[in-house]
Amino acid sequence: MEIGLDSRVCRSQIVLRRLGVALDGPVGCARLRPFALNPSWPSLTLKEAFQHSARPFRWILSGSGALLLAATLTAQAQAPAAPSVDATEEASKFAQVYGVLDENYMDTVKPDQAILEGAVRGMLSALDPFSAFFNRDQFDLLQQQARGEALGFGSVLYVQTGKVVVLQTAEGSPAWRAGLGPGDEIVQVNGTRINRLDFNSLIELLQRSRSQRVRLGVIHPGKLVAQDFALDPAEVALPTVDKTLMLAPGIGYIHCTGFEQKTAQELADAVARLGGPSLKGLLLDLRDNHGGMVDSAIGVAGLFLKPDQLVLTVRSRAQPEKSYRTVARGPADPQDHAGSPPSEFDFPMIVLVNENTASAAEVVASALQEHDRALIVGEPTFGKGVVESVMGLSEKTGLALTTAQYFTPSGRSIQRPLPGTALAEVDAATVGKGDQTQAHLGQQLADPRSRNAGTTTALARVFHTDDGRPVTAGGGITPDVVVPARSLDPWAAFLSQRGVFTTFASDYLTLHSRVDPNFEPDSKVLENFREFLTRERMRAPEEYWSKDQDYLKLRIKTEIITLAHGLDAANEVEVRNDPQVQKAATLFPKISSLLTAPEVNPGTRHKRRASK
Repeated sequence: MEIGLDSRVCRSQIVLRRLGVALDGPVGCARLRPFALNPSWPSLTLKEAFQHSARPFRWILSGSGALLLAATLTAQAQAPAAPSVDATEEASKFAQVYGVLDENYMDTVKPDQAILEGAVRGMLSALDPFSAFFNRDQFDLLQQQARGEALGFGSVLYVQTGKVVVLQTAEGSPAWRAGLGPGDEIVQVNGTRINRLDFNSLIELLQRSRSQRVRLGVIHPGKLVAQDFALDPAEVALPTVDKTLMLAPGIGYIHCTGFEQKTAQELADAVARLGGPSLKGLLLDLRDNHGGMVDSAIGVAGLFLKPDQLVLTVRSRAQPEKSYRTVARGPADPQDHAGSPPSEFDFPMIVLVNENTASAAEVVASALQEHDRALIVGEPTFGKGVVESVMGLSEKTGLALTTAQYFTPSGRSIQRPLPGTALAEVDAATVGKGDQTQAHLGQQLADPRSRNAGTTTALARVFHTDDGRPVTAGGGITPDVVVPARSLDPWAAFLSQRGVFTTFASDYLTLHSRVDPNFEPDSKVLENFREFLTRERMRAPEEYWSKDQDYLKLRIKTEIITLAHGLDAANEVEVRNDPQVQKAATLFPKISSLLTAPEVNPGTRHKRRASK
């Protein structure tokens, strides 16, 4: 999320989507990112989202305000048709009610409050949790995100009640030019002391500072006196490829946070840095990727699929059915999908997913799965199979409206059944047919943990990949190999929620200004951490303290490396110690056998291939 300075969230990439907050990695600190709405939190405020996540977080404050960007695929919109007679009558009732309010309410009625905040948002919320109205600032931020840049200061911050710490600054950004770096603590913003603010007030202060000159009081690691800085905002990049490294000789790893205009080119560049076509394997991490633009998803799929392979089909009530396929093109072609280069990467692939992998990310994962191009590993995905069209309105406002459903190359819908909505019952006979009418999602999403609730006959319908492997419709994408995420006991989860690891790391660096990049916490550091917890009135239960030693060491190491050497160094520590990544990396020698279909009817397999 972008708000006055620049922030991402630290170790836990769960994105507090209503405002674009992204947490990344194992459970822990969070990183705010101006991205997409988490479909699992359809109407949360920032405070509610923070409470829902049960984790502290970090903010990317590149200068954008609170964003209500749905985790969507973007489609073109047709000009609105004339309203029906029924709609005209209902509009007349609304006008009468507003007239009565305007004349008789005890206070002056503000039209923008009554119509935009009340009527318009109420009308959209009655449809589904993805449709949304954007005011001028929100729509401007939406457009900045799509371009992959925003007005701001280029710094990544850790934000907790009474404390703001710099995690990293982008090279060439205003924060970088001013000399801010990892471990710097911001103690004042425009004369307001951070330690006097509660959490909500702190967030509001950061929001207000997002697009204008800001004065900061900053204490460098190992120092006791604050230094003053004045920063002017500038356009800074918002890359969606945030982690790139070699897991082992010849095996690359890339994490992608979303799908925007430049994502395909960012991903192609990242692959090239890892070795390009000479790679022996690539692990593409789409965990906690909530989607983005359909053209971007097609461009990314085109990096790894053959030309003219089907990626998805979109069907709506207002427009003819449209199929999207990969095409061969060069990066300089202005008409291409997000500037993606010709498909040239044919190395073995594994795609890592989880329950927060949604929308456009599911489009990419399902296309790679159904064309038998990649092995899908991790946990079942979210299951969002609908498309939002983004439309500009008057006075530079905008609207995101659910307008269509999409289907994977095999013809299946991955939309998760939503009890109490029009999608609670999906008739298997209509799945994959083009004549079904527009279905609204309803007001609430089911709990991701009970995604099988409302399962219908559609979920029992089996589809097949190009080579005949069975896949099922509805409820998201089921991985080819299920690998659960790291689970935390209540004590470890509590510590992560309270943000104690980053606070301890900040205090540690005050006394140890120089930390080796290969730093490893020893018994003395652990004892210091235990004493710190005691001072904070969080005495460790002995049974958990003994059991959680490895996890505590990893979190302490990650946070100290973050503040001492920046997020890139810490990300590598985190990725290499991620149990899902570790398990996925062991599967590369088995990919061929795992992608081999069981014995099937040869005629079925031939028909499936011919349909491509």
